[in-house]
Amino acid sequence: MSDVQRTIRVMVVDDHPMWRDAVARDLVAAGFDVVATAGDGPQAVRRAQAVSPQVLVLDLNLPGLPGVQVCKELVGADPALRVLVLSASGEHADVLEAVKSGATGYLLKSAGPEELIDAVRRTAAGDPVFTPGLAGLVLGEYRRLASGPAPAASSNEPKAPQLTDRETEVLRLVAKGLSYKQIAERLVISHRTVQNHVQNTLGKLQLHNRVELVRYAIERGLDDA
Repeated sequence: MSDVQRTIRVMVVDDHPMWRDAVARDLVAAGFDVVATAGDGPQAVRRAQAVSPQVLVLDLNLPGLPGVQVCKELVGADPALRVLVLSASGEHADVLEAVKSGATGYLLKSAGPEELIDAVRRTAAGDPVFTPGLAGLVLGEYRRLASGPAPAASSNEPKAPQLTDRETEVLRLVAKGLSYKQIAERLVISHRTVQNHVQNTLGKLQLHNRVELVRYAIERGLDDA
C-alpha cells in the first residue's frame, strides 16, 4: 500500500447503515482515511463541508436530499472534490444525471471490494471510473450534447485560449475517454505530468472539472482527430 493512499481522505454516504459501515470498513482496511460517513442528504452536505474529503463515495437514493443534488452542491462549492457514485441503479438516466451534477465516476453496488478500492484510488487521481459499459454511454451523451447548438456566449468568444501542442494532445486523448494512466502510457510521460497538463488546460479554458473539459474537446471535434 502506498503512502499516498494512506492520505486520501474519503467520506461514505449511504442510507443503509450496514452497507455504509461495510464500505467504510473495507476502505479503512485498504489504508484510506475515512473522515466521515452520513446517512441522508442534508447530513452529507453538512459533514462534507466540515471535513473536506478528497473523495465522496455517494449513493444516489438518499432521504432529505437526492444524491445528485448533494453532488451538485458540494462540487459547486469545491470543484476539486471527486465524487464516485456507488449505486444499485444502472439506469442510463441516473448515470447521466450523476455525471452532469459533477460526479467523476459511477460504480454499481454489485462491484466487489477490490473493484471499489481500485475505483476510489483512481477517482482520487482524477480518473473517470465507470462500471464497464457505462463509460461509452457517457461519452455518447457528450457527443449528443456537443452536436446541439453551441451556447450563445461561446459564439462571442474572439479566440480560443492558446494551448501548447502537448496540452492539446492530452486533451484529445481525454476526449476519447482514456484514463490518465492510459494517456501517460500512450505519450510515455508520468501520470503526474498528465495531471499537470489537465490542470493547466482547465485553468486556461476556465473550466472546473474533467466533465466540462471533455465536452469542450468534443465540441471542437478533438475526439475525432
